[in-house]
Amino acid sequence: MQKIIIDENILFAQEAFNHLGIVETYPGRSISNQLLKDADILIVRSITKVDENLLKDTNIKFVGTATIGTDHIDLDYLKKNKIAFADASGCNAFSVAEYVVASLFHLSAKFDFKIKDKSIGIVGTGNVGSKVAHFSESLGMKVLLNDPPLERSGDPRKFVSLSEILKCDIITLHTPLNKSGIDKTLHLINKNNLTELKENTILINTSRGAVINNNDLLESIKRKRIITVLDVWENEPEVNLELLERTDISTPHIAGYSYEGKANGTIMIYDSLCKFLNVEKQYKFQFPELNNPVIEIDFSEQFEDFMNKLISEIYPIADDDKRMRRILGMSNSNIINEFDNQRKYYPVRREYNNYAIKSSNLNEKIKSVLTELRFKII
Repeated sequence: MQKIIIDENILFAQEAFNHLGIVETYPGRSISNQLLKDADILIVRSITKVDENLLKDTNIKFVGTATIGTDHIDLDYLKKNKIAFADASGCNAFSVAEYVVASLFHLSAKFDFKIKDKSIGIVGTGNVGSKVAHFSESLGMKVLLNDPPLERSGDPRKFVSLSEILKCDIITLHTPLNKSGIDKTLHLINKNNLTELKENTILINTSRGAVINNNDLLESIKRKRIITVLDVWENEPEVNLELLERTDISTPHIAGYSYEGKANGTIMIYDSLCKFLNVEKQYKFQFPELNNPVIEIDFSEQFEDFMNKLISEIYPIADDDKRMRRILGMSNSNIINEFDNQRKYYPVRREYNNYAIKSSNLNEKIKSVLTELRFKII
């Protein structure tokens, strides 16, 4: 029978895959070459680096990553060694987009600005970026897009240069981490272009930590006010503590950690593995219903305060930030454990479309916004 090694943070790992083989789960950082010596299938998340060092002299014939990014996978090595591969592209796109929305309303309440008065520059407009763009347009923002690969491919949307993006009030990054080539994104944001950001620019990174040169960002923040939201960190889990202290919202790489986002990742890899093995799918994925899916709320304040109050009931992003700041003052080994544990034991977060809004005084404009954000109105 096949032996399947799976990252313990993958939702439904035992239940879904146990009819396909003997399932063993381990922390992602502890998956080693020795552990894989007698394994046939490997399923990981982003913290496990899958390359020759990990796979050499093993019998692994299928690698799956329950993530949208693949920068932790040596795809050339897999192809060269005829190892099948599957990712979960798009699995948590709504989760990340909702994280961005939650961040913006939290900041609007904190700094007293109107969302509709802001321009937002979106770098990377694939599965995640396109949803951020749709939500942003629904909220009345001026939306600018930057995605050189899609622009070259003939995508009909209007794109602008990175320099134009950097003039926006809000900049949000949704690119893969490319370490070389024409579309290199390693240190895409660095000391040379951070100077282009105006005072009080909001900079959000939910892509990969090294898309921003973290040391350069820290030095820039010391010189001018950049409102910073970081979910991903260069060299994570070894977080730059001084940078963490100066961020406005900081989280441990959990923007895509909604229940649905994690479940979708499992479903996509499960489907791919069944197809690879030519085995009929048996496991039926079921998402539990919420105990209290109806939110009763009246509109009696300005729009931003109303939305922040509503979204905070579903996803209190300030709680994630508070937990992340526990890292401050810890030793390096404790930081790594705390970072990983916050991800491992992350509270269940459900996406907006699971909730229905009940109110007696919502106008049509607000109803439209809520509908575009995938809330139900009753």
